[in-house]
Amino acid sequence: MTDRKDSRPARWLGLLLLVAALALAPRAMAADGARHVLILHAYSRFLPAIGAVDSGMRATVRTTAERPVHLYDEFLDMPRFEGPAYSRAVVGYLHEKYAVRRPDVIVTTGLEALQFVLDHRAALFPGTPVVFLSLTGETLPPNPSLPAGVIGVEMNHDYGRTMDLALRLHPRARRLVLVTGSSVPDRQWEAQVRAIVPRFKERVTIEFLAALPIDALSARLGALEGDTVVFTPGFFQSGDGRQWTPRDSSAAIVAASRAPVYAPFDTFLGTGVVGGYMSSFNTVGRQIGASVNSLLEGDAATARRLLADIPLQLNVDWRQLRRWGVEESALPSGAVVHYRAPSLWETHSLEIMIGISVFLLQLALIVRLALEHRRRRLAEDAVAKHRAELAHASRLEIASGLTASIAHEINQPLGAILSNADAADMMLESGEDRRADVRQILADIRRDDLRASEVIRRLRSLIEKHEIERRPFEINELLADLDSVLRTEVRRRYMTLRIQPAAAPVRIVGDRVQVLQVLINLVINAMDAMAGMPEERRTVTVTADRGASGIVIRVRDSGHGIEPENLPKIFQSFFSTKPDGMGMGLSISRTLVEAHGGRIRADNGSAGGAVFQVELPVMGESTLKSSANA
Repeated sequence: MTDRKDSRPARWLGLLLLVAALALAPRAMAADGARHVLILHAYSRFLPAIGAVDSGMRATVRTTAERPVHLYDEFLDMPRFEGPAYSRAVVGYLHEKYAVRRPDVIVTTGLEALQFVLDHRAALFPGTPVVFLSLTGETLPPNPSLPAGVIGVEMNHDYGRTMDLALRLHPRARRLVLVTGSSVPDRQWEAQVRAIVPRFKERVTIEFLAALPIDALSARLGALEGDTVVFTPGFFQSGDGRQWTPRDSSAAIVAASRAPVYAPFDTFLGTGVVGGYMSSFNTVGRQIGASVNSLLEGDAATARRLLADIPLQLNVDWRQLRRWGVEESALPSGAVVHYRAPSLWETHSLEIMIGISVFLLQLALIVRLALEHRRRRLAEDAVAKHRAELAHASRLEIASGLTASIAHEINQPLGAILSNADAADMMLESGEDRRADVRQILADIRRDDLRASEVIRRLRSLIEKHEIERRPFEINELLADLDSVLRTEVRRRYMTLRIQPAAAPVRIVGDRVQVLQVLINLVINAMDAMAGMPEERRTVTVTADRGASGIVIRVRDSGHGIEPENLPKIFQSFFSTKPDGMGMGLSISRTLVEAHGGRIRADNGSAGGAVFQVELPVMGESTLKSSANA
């Protein structure tokens, strides 16, 4: 018993502490610096306009760790739920829920939410400042003035301006169809539209499709013709009682309509509407958030100034402009075009820049290579021209060295011609009939004339200046020309020239005169090398044999050979073992052989003397055909 009596004061003390803690809880919550904002939305949480406003507001309200700001959303879900009983239940719910977290500011979206707060402000949170937003162009109730601490903005939706835009963008339109719903807000929108449309009666025929069941509405819209435009603010409820959000209803209207649809709300963009003059719900939310910041900081005057009318902006869907054949140039200046298909440059600018850079680099490289190729061709042409001039000078030198032989070779047929002419003259003076002898003399004169002409022809081909030719010719025929040109010079020097042609005809492609010049130069050098040798050893042998890679022509002499230390220098320019030599003959010969794709080398023979070997590529059948066609 004693223990029970002693425990009663302790129990009462605990109850008193609990009551005190509950009484002091609101003050403790306020003392931590946190601020609370209650946002009452008139409509469903799924309304896109509500989401846009809420997003803009939350992005603007300033909250820090030292002074956190907590935002709480409540949805009255009007007009589906209303009446005195519903209002009493909501008031009790809000009063109990926020008794500990008393709002510092109340924000309402939609005129119904504002009216709810005005009707029950005293029972809920008396004296708490209220910021309201009229979302869809509703007008405020006819009150003399708003209570103290209540500020807000009515969003401007200029339906008439959007209708006028639609008629201007579709000049052939003769009908204007207006679509609304059956709920209380829908009927308010319908009243606003009916007050505007009389201004268009002289331009088009006006037709209202109001409060129709969705199937009937779809059928009517599907029967529209090309001379019609449609305007709609959407609706919350169709005539069959089905609930909608205005955005979803606009999408259903667009899907059924065979005419372009225009609307006043930016939340409808992307559903298929063409566009219209619209206020931005997100921008309005940011303005509301700025006003909340000012009220939380105790600056009510600034909060009121911030809530100005939101300007209208023309917003259009680029895809719908194309669908209905509206040129973008027909839009008023300042229009915001959404969903424009990005250009190739916008989507792949980096790849395009890289491609252009690569192309320019390639172009620069190609130009550089073309210039280098041109310089190389010019250089090659200059080298070829210089080589031809040197070869011509060398042939002139050879011809000057063969002057005595050539003169002797020409004098022989000329002397024979003169002797035959004298003999014929004597026969004619004798008076005898010696016509057979005269005919023989004339034949001899003709033969000697041809012989002299051939000598002159060979001399001309050797010394005349001509363009480099690349034609096929037979190597044994070239060796025969070599024998004809040097025959007299060989006899004059008391030497022997032996020529052993190839066993079978062999053709090469090149400049016949230049190859003949190389062989003449080698034979004359061989004869010069044997100048001091006994007459019986003065023999030059020229042989032609078919090798693995072409024709091989060897020029052998029986002289003293080439000193081993001179072999590496024998083909260098201006190097000569002759006392009066200029050292250009063999250098030019090597240049001419290499220009024909061949090679030349010098060695000492095993039996004495020097051996010069010229290797030239043989023309195949395909090369022969292409050369003949050329």
